Amino acid sequence: MNTRFLAAQLGRVAQLLGAVLSSIAVLFVIVPGEGMTFIDVGELCLLATGAGSLMLGTGLWLYGRSALQIRTTDLQGDALVRPYRMSRREAALLTTVTWVVGGLIAATPFLLWAAFATDVPSDHPFHSSINCFFESISGLTTTGATVLTDIESLPRSLLFWRSIIQWLGGLGILVLFVAILPGLGIGAKRLFRIESPGPTPDGPRPSVRDAARTLWRIYVGLTVVMFLLLMIGGMGWFDSANHTFTTLATGGFSTRNASIARPETMFVEAVIVVFMVLAGSNFGVLHAVFKGRWRSMLQDTEFRVYLGLLAIGSIVTTIALVTAGDGVVLSNGDTMAATTGESARAAVFTVVSQQTTTGFSTYNWDLWPFAAKAFIVLLMFVGGSAGSTAGGVKVIRVWIAFRVLWAELERFFRPDVVRPLRVGGQIVDDRQQLMVIVYVLGTVALLGLGAVALMALESEATDITFATAATASLATICTVGPGMEAVGAIRNYAWFSDASKLLLCLLMLIGRLEVFVILALLQPKFWRSQ
Repeated sequence: MNTRFLAAQLGRVAQLLGAVLSSIAVLFVIVPGEGMTFIDVGELCLLATGAGSLMLGTGLWLYGRSALQIRTTDLQGDALVRPYRMSRREAALLTTVTWVVGGLIAATPFLLWAAFATDVPSDHPFHSSINCFFESISGLTTTGATVLTDIESLPRSLLFWRSIIQWLGGLGILVLFVAILPGLGIGAKRLFRIESPGPTPDGPRPSVRDAARTLWRIYVGLTVVMFLLLMIGGMGWFDSANHTFTTLATGGFSTRNASIARPETMFVEAVIVVFMVLAGSNFGVLHAVFKGRWRSMLQDTEFRVYLGLLAIGSIVTTIALVTAGDGVVLSNGDTMAATTGESARAAVFTVVSQQTTTGFSTYNWDLWPFAAKAFIVLLMFVGGSAGSTAGGVKVIRVWIAFRVLWAELERFFRPDVVRPLRVGGQIVDDRQQLMVIVYVLGTVALLGLGAVALMALESEATDITFATAATASLATICTVGPGMEAVGAIRNYAWFSDASKLLLCLLMLIGRLEVFVILALLQPKFWRSQ
């Protein structure tokens, strides 16, 4: 392991976070909220953390910059200087360490605010460093699980930072890092493949850096458009910005205790639904559409299956709500009659929110009929498309696994038939099929182990049930956020013990980095010199 090289690259990320922290503090000094002083404790905490992050990053950079290049000679003996080429092991380690260090930096303003603000209650969750770390990891991994019982009590500057870390985590800090910073060489390609969610996504790839820049141009463009539409819909700039950040990141953090419950208009809900669907789509497909190749969207197998699952889930949930006729309870406590229109509105928003792993809550779906809840939990596991900001196993993996199962069933009664497995016109070879099956089964195994571990760690807790533990495990490893019962749409994760919260942080990291990266680090062979 070239520790100096890893330190230099980690330093760049710390510098980037420090610059973002400082910029947010300056923004809220220039544009203070109603009734706020020129500079408040939240902004001071952001400034202090930003300055510390910049100094840390600079120190790491100075320590490791000598390892960024290698001096060698060519066949004629002439001296050459070339960029250091990062190995697969180093890429995996840097990715993991960056998320952990990024989580620690992101958590610091929360901890400082709880320590130094005079109006923070003594029982506020942010008095605990574990809670602050949980909140920041939940943000960076775009999970959206929270330990806050009163979100609206946070200063606006910290709420904005809480949303920004989800936006940064949407396509990954390291993709941004590859896109704007030079000198990674072939290592950049390895980082890009590890960080991009899902199997290697189809899309534009003249070079890794150009591809990363393309993704971020799409991401920023969608951010600007959605922000303007929410402003037109009647949201103020602050709420519009925050909900734009967390929608496109499919993260689900809100500035309100009741999330996106009324008084939002139908227009605002429709805008959020549309952009959740877009954020859960393959950005390579979106790039083709923006280039005018509209047919590529309809020809993409994964996109068709993705929309089909959203449609089927919405129809099944609507029918279940109308049939039950018990009324639809909003996340703010209000109850609406279970008319066909209201049920469809609730079903579409909730199904899209949960399958795209955004986790916004307008309705307390924990009270819905079993059929609706079961289908929603299934869609949480499936998640969005490869190459999107969504979590979950990914639609393409589930589709390939289903096709493999179907092919094996056919082979049982027609053993002489041999045909290649094709998805979207491309042959999926045996190795790819094996990787998909291993990933899906590995995720299921981790979900089960996570649920059992939570049951054991919380054996004394009154809130723990198997449904709570299982959906908490599912909601964190699939980066959804809300689960069922004690971690449902109107509940939070504050009641878990510190040990359970650290376990859930690990599950969030495993889910965000797609299982193999974190688990590879746990193998002794990983640390042996090659």
